[in-house]
Amino acid sequence: MKIKILLPTKILLEEPATKINAEAENGAFGILPNHIDFVTALVPSILSFVTPQGQENFLAVDQGILVKCGNQVLISTRQAIRGNNLETLQQTVETEFKKLNEKQKMARSAAAKLEISFMRGLVKVGSANSEAPT
Repeated sequence: MKIKILLPTKILLEEPATKINAEAENGAFGILPNHIDFVTALVPSILSFVTPQGQENFLAVDQGILVKCGNQVLISTRQAIRGNNLETLQQTVETEFKKLNEKQKMARSAAAKLEISFMRGLVKVGSANSEAPT
């Protein structure tokens, strides 16, 4: 079967797999090539898959959707980080989350500045309207 990881901006990977392990809201599960077709919501977790050569690969995935249809397994998620082993994956995830937290802080700060600017503009418009003759 083939696993394909879809991110909002790119296809992270598209590779053959003989086994996939993932986690849904109701627990962990495995998929083999002749597994029945289904759809499930994924929770933030570690997803693993085994290549035809027997190599196990790991991905840290954000919440998303997994669709198993025929020999295709499509996973759509906002974020996924690939790692060769669990130790390096953990370090990579921690680094990426720190970067993401910094970006989120900057975005929240910019949004707060915009809100303040907007409110000041409303106050000025309100003051100008109350001073206008009727």
